[in-house]
Amino acid sequence: MNKNNEDNFLKKLRFITLFLCITLGLNASQITLTGTVISNGQKMIGSRYMGYIKKVFVELGDYVEREDDLYEMESAEFDIMKSQADLGLEQSKIVVEFWRKRLEVLEKRKERLETKNNNKMMMPMTDLNDLNTMAENAESMLETSQVMVEQMSIKAKQLATVFNYLKMKAPSDGVIVQKNIKVGDMVMPGMLTIMMVDTEDLEIDVSISESIMQHVHKGDTVQVTIPSLEYHTTGIIKAVIPDANPMTHKIKIRVTFDKKDKNIFPGMYAKIDINPTRK
Repeated sequence: MNKNNEDNFLKKLRFITLFLCITLGLNASQITLTGTVISNGQKMIGSRYMGYIKKVFVELGDYVEREDDLYEMESAEFDIMKSQADLGLEQSKIVVEFWRKRLEVLEKRKERLETKNNNKMMMPMTDLNDLNTMAENAESMLETSQVMVEQMSIKAKQLATVFNYLKMKAPSDGVIVQKNIKVGDMVMPGMLTIMMVDTEDLEIDVSISESIMQHVHKGDTVQVTIPSLEYHTTGIIKAVIPDANPMTHKIKIRVTFDKKDKNIFPGMYAKIDINPTRK
């Protein structure tokens, strides 16, 4: 009886050993790497002008859509400049209209004088010469005022563009991940005010050792796992990127994947399984 138990135990041990060998053999044919989910659509929003923050419309973690308001700067000084530009444009248009009507009046007077002369109702030539001179002057002033209208229109458009930058809008859909401003803060040109990331255009950033470079190729299909969500999908190696620091002997790869409707965000832990290619 003891002999039979011992034989059964040995059979089970051999079976378990064989199973482990097969499992290890399968695992040896697969390379598992770890990486981090990153956004391929990171937006760093900075100020183009100096001024004080008047309103902030977003908080950290807020999801915003394209053209949503992010923040607004004090606009008193720019309001005055914009009003002056708009006023200058309207005044130059009035001047153009004045000289246009003045030229029309002079042209009609010239026609009447020429008609009288044609009907042998001789009029002094000095009157006609004076009208010609006045008409030429009026035409010259009209052209000058039209140029002024164009210049004032350009200035008004430039200030309107500046005015738009005082109320910063989201350049795309995304999540606010960094906010360096609050109401009352003074910002300088080029200062980073808000950072947002696109949560739809995601990739996985992986550092690999140069020893497995022979098994990694751009366009290869890999298995992607997000352990925290128990989400499994396939991905494609988008790029193989040399590390900026040659002393690390590391290479970076970028893997694209479909997140579907899962709540996957930048910074999450990810696993990549690569099947080595044998040549």
